[in-house]
Amino acid sequence: MEGGDLELGELLAAAEAAPPGESVDVVARDLQKRFGAERVSFLFVDLIGQRLVRLAAAGSADADDAGPVELLGSVYDEVLRSQRQHVEPGGQGGRRVITPVTNRGDCIGVLEVSLQSADDTVLRQVREAAHALAYIIVTDRRFTDLYHLTRRTTETSLAAEIQHQLLPSAPCCEARQFTLAAGLVPADDIGGDTYDYTLDRDTLHLSITDAMGHDTNSALLATLLLGALRRARRSGCDALRQAHHAHQALLSHSRGLATGQLLCVDLASGRCELVNAGHPRPLRLRAGTVEEVPLSANLPFGVSAPTGYRVQELQLLPGDRLVLLTDGMQERGAAAVDLAAVIHDTRTLHPREAVRSLTAAVLHACHGSLRDDATVLILDWHGTLDHPDDTGPDPQR
Repeated sequence: MEGGDLELGELLAAAEAAPPGESVDVVARDLQKRFGAERVSFLFVDLIGQRLVRLAAAGSADADDAGPVELLGSVYDEVLRSQRQHVEPGGQGGRRVITPVTNRGDCIGVLEVSLQSADDTVLRQVREAAHALAYIIVTDRRFTDLYHLTRRTTETSLAAEIQHQLLPSAPCCEARQFTLAAGLVPADDIGGDTYDYTLDRDTLHLSITDAMGHDTNSALLATLLLGALRRARRSGCDALRQAHHAHQALLSHSRGLATGQLLCVDLASGRCELVNAGHPRPLRLRAGTVEEVPLSANLPFGVSAPTGYRVQELQLLPGDRLVLLTDGMQERGAAAVDLAAVIHDTRTLHPREAVRSLTAAVLHACHGSLRDDATVLILDWHGTLDHPDDTGPDPQR
């Protein structure tokens, strides 16, 4: 590797040649070869976002240290929040280097390495290796359960397994026009919440839904609902036709009722077409003021009624923060949380950190035990580069 620079093609070829569960080993060998790195390991963020689980490279001194690490208040937490590399003194005069492993805003975990020498060039190349590792893991986790298994620090019920598999594989996404992040805190008895998003050439599609009921019944209803929405969306349907297909699916299979909001955001203009099927209104932060978006509500999906769904329009402006949520963020013990105040107080944070603050506040208000799922999705609208006030996403925000 000429000049010690990371040869990405070489590293990706080595990763592809190795079994999909050995991504960390491939990166470890690369860092050992070039810098004499020791104690190379990758720490995953667990499913509930409160702990890290170490996956050490084969032969590492940390290979037998499989216990979860508390995230809150740790140096790892600071690295993930700031998205900045951390360097501190290590053993025998070396350096302990902790680097975020992130893909399009999705914080997968951190890469931890012990180095005897760590000048600016070496640190930059460790950052490049961590960035490459993010792409390798995103690719390899399609072929192995290792990365799913490693993230589980508590027992998962059947309903929770179904619900988790319905969600997008990444809870955060960054693009030129927007940044979004979402979080779901499941109830003790799963309540059927889902969120979803996808991005095509000119439109961002968003949905947040709440299937009525609990446990596996609500999880199965959510599966039917989200399957209908995705099928319609992937067939080229707009928000109105997606709503129609979801409604008909629930009626045809007599599976119950669900509320939801479907949004299609035009990436060029920020114009949003929205269908509200009996769902709580979004909150919008604009110019420092938090207010409820005044939307009309149609009946929930699955309610047999003579009136159909209708599309409403919402114009997003650069700097807007739109907050979608389910009723679990507002009902019972969660009602004690002043959501508008939390949204205002976290306005300078990256959406993923604002999501953590909102869900943590609700969880605290409910004393760690929710009677209904609590789900939130935050969309920061940056606009296009053609807009005079647009500066694009701030990765350190």
